[in-house]
Amino acid sequence: MFHFNWLDFTTAALGLAYIILEYRASIWMWAVGFVMQALGIVLYYQKGLYADCGMEFYYIAMTIYGFLLWRKKASHDNQQKLQVSDGTAGDVGGVLAITHMPLRIAAIWVGVTAVIWATIYYLLITYTNSRVPIADSFTTALSIAGIWALARKYLEQWFIWIVVDVVTCGLYFYKDIPFKASLYGLYIVIAVAGYFKWRKMMVEQLKKSR
Repeated sequence: MFHFNWLDFTTAALGLAYIILEYRASIWMWAVGFVMQALGIVLYYQKGLYADCGMEFYYIAMTIYGFLLWRKKASHDNQQKLQVSDGTAGDVGGVLAITHMPLRIAAIWVGVTAVIWATIYYLLITYTNSRVPIADSFTTALSIAGIWALARKYLEQWFIWIVVDVVTCGLYFYKDIPFKASLYGLYIVIAVAGYFKWRKMMVEQLKKSR
């Protein structure tokens, strides 16, 4: 039987606004995200998604980090060039530019994500009554790296979120959070479109920097 949950509905609505702003690479996404994450702490705790609940505290910290980073003012030298070929985060006109994730960072990211996944899984099966420890720990571990990649404005962050969105969509339907589950289904579509949008923006930024 369907039960209306105002936290589910509200966080879903905020989540929709969040990903639209992310698609547009708007700094206001961080403000919307802050409110969404604060409410998410309560929602996930109520639903027994303890890893997701704990993840929201990390999200809040990364939201502050991402906002400050996106507001970062570039030096005169960095305003004259954008280092895209090696994935180094550059700046264009005082705004953090979209770049590729360096291969060395990607390799480290894979290793760190695997360790985080295993650690969270162990904690869930040892100290909680979670019925979905594998999926919950997987999406949490992947999201930890995903929001960091978003804060750094790496183009490949969209690939991370596509995987997270697919798994989370199924998980939330299973846990009876229909609004959020449907939102993550929409996230998948927007994430694919977002990748192409950001790639186009990255090319345009490179042209402007020359």
